[in-house]
Amino acid sequence: MMHVRVKVIFAVISMVMSLIISATTAYANPPLVDAVWVKTNIGAPNKVFIDLRSKAAYLQAHVPGAIQSSYNGDKWRKKKGQVKGMLPSKEHLEKLIGRLGIDNNTHVILMHGGFSAAETAVATRIYWTFKVLGHNKVSILNGGMGVYLKDKSNPTERGDIKPQVKTFTATINSAILATSQEVKTSLENGATLLDSRPTDQYMGVNKSGSITRTGTLPGAISVPGRWVTVNDKGTFRDISALKKLYRYASVSDNKNRIVFCNTGHWASLGWFVDSELLGNKSSKMYDGSIAEWSRLSPTDYPMETKLSLQ
Repeated sequence: MMHVRVKVIFAVISMVMSLIISATTAYANPPLVDAVWVKTNIGAPNKVFIDLRSKAAYLQAHVPGAIQSSYNGDKWRKKKGQVKGMLPSKEHLEKLIGRLGIDNNTHVILMHGGFSAAETAVATRIYWTFKVLGHNKVSILNGGMGVYLKDKSNPTERGDIKPQVKTFTATINSAILATSQEVKTSLENGATLLDSRPTDQYMGVNKSGSITRTGTLPGAISVPGRWVTVNDKGTFRDISALKKLYRYASVSDNKNRIVFCNTGHWASLGWFVDSELLGNKSSKMYDGSIAEWSRLSPTDYPMETKLSLQ
């Protein structure tokens, strides 16, 4: 009898430990970290802080050990044909990431300036890129460097840091990457399409210079990227507020969602909220977005205008 009890106790302990390990693993690389977490992890092994601000701002004051990377200069996105802002080749990204001192064991922390939602989208776009490359060890500093630098007790340093080049090998995760054909099929299958652009562009009143037709995808729902951060800055709204925004926008419970914008910049904010903060792991982002869609056959790839001023 005692032997049976011991076996049961050990089985329970084993199950509890397994749950603890699973929970620890799940939260080891949270999508968002705060300034306190950053301060605590300065100098920690296998962690690389990537400062996405301008070179001038970085040189003046940055997190000790942080590496600077330019969204445009390092070509985190590239023009393909007539379409701007597309995901670069696997080989280009592997070399870029390796040059930043990142390998497959590195936890990457992305730090934007925090002064606008558009700037925050630089971090979410690069975050999404790491996820597409199969690298899940990535987080974003919530509030950005604006919040970090506001607390004068947080350590900083000046000057440039040159990282040791490492080898990064990508394993493409296409599950979060939607193509034009997938979007076309989704229109027929009743997927939920979320438009992250400003409302005037969603309605077709105005359009970006990067697209050739006005309007939005048929049946799309407007959830502008500027909605998901507090006062259009660098701090994400809490989960309760984000759910309220979804209810207001009449986003259904259908988890088959594709987020888009003009060039996949604003859409990365929407995808990050839907997938990483609200936990919809069926969410995808349409990389080419309207910049690609609007250049395809209007018959096969239609758009709709909510309000015509002509």
